[in-house]
Amino acid sequence: MTNNPSHQSTGATAALRVGVVGVGQRAYIAHHVATAGDAAELVAAADTTPEGRGRAAEQFPGARVVASHHDLVGLVDAAIVTTPDATHAAVAIDLLRAGIAVYLEKPLATTVADADAILTVAAETGTPLYVGHNFRHAAVVRLMHDVIARGEIGEVKSVWVRHFVGNGGDYYFKDWHADRSQTGTLLLQKASHDIDVVHLLAGAYTRRVVGMGDLMVYGEVEDRHERPGQTVDDWFSFENWPPASATGLNPVVDVEDVSMMMMTLDNGVMASYQQCHFTPDYWRNYTVIGTEGRLENVGDTGGGVVKVWNRRHDWQVAGDVEYPIDGVEAGHADADVAAVTEFLAFVARGVPPTLSPVAARAAVAAGALAAESLRDGSTPRDVPRLPDAVLDHFARLTAGGSAPTSSTTPSSHAPAAS
Repeated sequence: MTNNPSHQSTGATAALRVGVVGVGQRAYIAHHVATAGDAAELVAAADTTPEGRGRAAEQFPGARVVASHHDLVGLVDAAIVTTPDATHAAVAIDLLRAGIAVYLEKPLATTVADADAILTVAAETGTPLYVGHNFRHAAVVRLMHDVIARGEIGEVKSVWVRHFVGNGGDYYFKDWHADRSQTGTLLLQKASHDIDVVHLLAGAYTRRVVGMGDLMVYGEVEDRHERPGQTVDDWFSFENWPPASATGLNPVVDVEDVSMMMMTLDNGVMASYQQCHFTPDYWRNYTVIGTEGRLENVGDTGGGVVKVWNRRHDWQVAGDVEYPIDGVEAGHADADVAAVTEFLAFVARGVPPTLSPVAARAAVAAGALAAESLRDGSTPRDVPRLPDAVLDHFARLTAGGSAPTSSTTPSSHAPAAS
């Protein structure tokens, strides 16, 4: 079947009926539906567990609570999917085939094959698909993008990212995230934001990737147990320190707690990303080097600063120009609001979103293949091409479209600016 991209199945004046699938830690973004600008109402919530359905009844009073995403057919026009990563492909494909527009929490999938399957079904059915790479809407990313667009550092040639995941033990090693059969790799679950931002700032997607990493600390922690029905709020504490003294880790811990990757992009830009889950502090640092200067963020939320050095001189702490970062001082609530708003405008009125699912697939490909590389002696991996029909479909539905970055890489499409 083929649906109109505006997906106005409820009529021009009726409120869009929205459901949420998976009532865990990220399900709170569904609360933004009522305030996102378009007439929309959260009318249903689905979770396969009794604990999740209990949370749904508490968090979304008045919404119909069901046990499966299949039960949403006929109840909703759109669904926000916040289930565990390994379930994304099956849930999203079912909903898309049922004609239900999908907001799919990042990462798009845990494998390139699953990501491609989702995009193929979305293209075949015409059902709207949006991937929640909310960090594109974060103030620090928009600011860095604007600095580059103004030409303040010249042409981008290299991007370096350091990610200090100070809450890593609590966030990623006490539940399903620690199990690679459920997560694949934290180079997807955690790094997909940053890989996507690298692509945005550099203006191209990853062509070849090399990874390296290890399970250095949490693999030695012997205190482990199941946490049925719990979410991170039930165990998180800054008192859980130092990392080697952690308790209650997931029974299976086989994802890396230190990971690194190097990327060659379609346009020749070279990028690197490093992630550590046992640092005391929690923030991410971008360094973007161009032909006429470089930028670097110190802090990644409100109160931080983006510094630009674009005159020649010896070392100095202060930038030649400094721009304060606006927005929330912790977390990314403002970026979540912007992402949900963009999704609903796309579904209700056909407003082209700034982020294409092709960009989300590019992040999956880079992260998943980097994990393959690091688990295979750091042998390089090349990103496979998407079918032209899929690329063309999403180019038509994305603000600014997308175009090849190189005649030698016909499968690669430049990321749309946000």
